[in-house]
Amino acid sequence: MSGKSDEQNPKAAPQREDRRGAPEGTMHPPARTMPSDHAIRVDSGHGADEPLRVPGERRQPMRGFEDTYTDIVDYIVRITHRIWEDQDVGYIYDTYSPGCRLHGDNGYSYGVEQLVDGTMQSINAFPDCRHYADDVIWAGDEDQGFVTSHRAINIGHHTGPWRWGPPTGRKLDTWVMANCVVRENEIYEEWVLYNTAAKLQQLGVNVVEAARTFGNEGGIAPLTARQFSEPQRLVGGRKPEALPLPTDGFDVERTVRALFHNVYNRRDLSMFDRVYADAVRWHGTTNRTGTNRSDVRGMARALLATFPDLGVAVDEVYWMGNEADGFSVSVRWSGVGTHRGYGLYGAPTGRRAQLWGMSQLYFSGGRIVEEWSLFNEFDVLAQLLADVPPAELG
Repeated sequence: MSGKSDEQNPKAAPQREDRRGAPEGTMHPPARTMPSDHAIRVDSGHGADEPLRVPGERRQPMRGFEDTYTDIVDYIVRITHRIWEDQDVGYIYDTYSPGCRLHGDNGYSYGVEQLVDGTMQSINAFPDCRHYADDVIWAGDEDQGFVTSHRAINIGHHTGPWRWGPPTGRKLDTWVMANCVVRENEIYEEWVLYNTAAKLQQLGVNVVEAARTFGNEGGIAPLTARQFSEPQRLVGGRKPEALPLPTDGFDVERTVRALFHNVYNRRDLSMFDRVYADAVRWHGTTNRTGTNRSDVRGMARALLATFPDLGVAVDEVYWMGNEADGFSVSVRWSGVGTHRGYGLYGAPTGRRAQLWGMSQLYFSGGRIVEEWSLFNEFDVLAQLLADVPPAELG
């Protein structure tokens, strides 16, 4: 199977069941169209809405969307600008469904009012914050709905009060990621990670103490209230089987699923040598960075040392591109593990924690040459450090 999906062939798509984008163990969603090139993208230097900009013509069918938007990338970039930089917070009511499902650093919430409240609180703390879109990976169409993975750089100053104390005047410069499901001008499900620990570090807040406080104040959801896929690591007590890399040509989804399963479920760290370029550029949670695959492997090794029983499920994969130009891939994943080892977070607490994250992987010549990945690290710290007994955390 080549990198081009059958969904791009209108004659082939109806004849096959496709799990693309489906969490493990769930029903098959409708087949999803993957764009075969990067024609609709964030252009370099145009990561924010421009003053007095006159929209061009529609570049793709977008039934139900406002006429001002030319394509799905234009929609995501410009509604973000209008809500956050123009501070038209009420525009959320026009671009999110009333019952939208929201997955954040601290678990799951439901309904647009919580989103409006959280946005207003954040804008009050950072009123001059600018949001520059670094990239938007997308898939889908007007019939299936669109999925987008939006990575942005946030730059501003802390001049208003927030839950962690009075304004510090310090500069904020970090990045965030949000994955959305959109249909007819409304986002009805969103997963967003604000790189919270990195933000707190830059503003002089003790991340460990803040996480403990957050957990003690009831900020974390118990494991029993969290929505995530069950990792298929040890089925029936058997050893985890390896997923082979494709040998019949490059296949995006098979490669990504094999990478995550073999590394995090089978503990095969040699996958990094087979899938990543030697000089890969890596950007990780809490503003970690690296310039080679050893750095990426080191982070995976630290996670597995921290949570020795960690199991991970790939919940969603979509991409844009082709073998000649390369692929831009969005991956969303979740996992559960017990803090029984020394790695990232000090002495083992024996507590169970739920992890979930989003990655943007950039392939060239069949290898990953750049990666941007976030997971709910601040939430994980809160799950481990809260003074509430572990049994009450689920």
